[in-house]
Amino acid sequence: MTEEEARLEAFFAEAAPWETELRHLRAILRAGPVTETLKWKQPCYTAHGGNVAILWGMKGRFGLSFFKGVLLSDPEGILVAPGENSRSSRMVVLTDLAQVAPLADVLQRYLAEAVALEADGRRVTFAKDDLDLPEELTEALAQDPALATAFDALTPGRRRGYILHFGQAKQADTRRARIARWAPRILAGKGMQDR
Repeated sequence: MTEEEARLEAFFAEAAPWETELRHLRAILRAGPVTETLKWKQPCYTAHGGNVAILWGMKGRFGLSFFKGVLLSDPEGILVAPGENSRSSRMVVLTDLAQVAPLADVLQRYLAEAVALEADGRRVTFAKDDLDLPEELTEALAQDPALATAFDALTPGRRRGYILHFGQAKQADTRRARIARWAPRILAGKGMQDR
């Protein structure tokens, strides 16, 4: 057993309360033309040099996400956006082991479509970001050139995450506090979800 295989097995052994459910999803995915690896401490399935799907378990639910799920045809209508600001990924949300087996063929078809999209080099095209910078962020960037340079150097997705997080605060003081709290990570070139 390789080190990667051992880490994957450790993930599934510690995946309570969803160990059995995630192992069933794993078997469905591994039957497809994908490579299993561990990314972001989760089982991730890749093909043609790109991330295709990832397994996850949360309190009260488990499932899998397709990285470019917005491009999938979804004839069964089972894919949902992870959140209101999600632009690319789509997920299948399950709450019980009994839901997995009836979806096996559907999930294999969706996986095959996702792999084909990756083989074709398809990309999700994002509309020009229409988010306005919160006034407090504009002020902070104007006052700190290093922060402005670091913020501009972030990927569009990382910038978007920060803009959404800062802008969702209702009060100016809270927005300023959030900016101050996250400034060291911005200066380090990291997004909110990066380690």
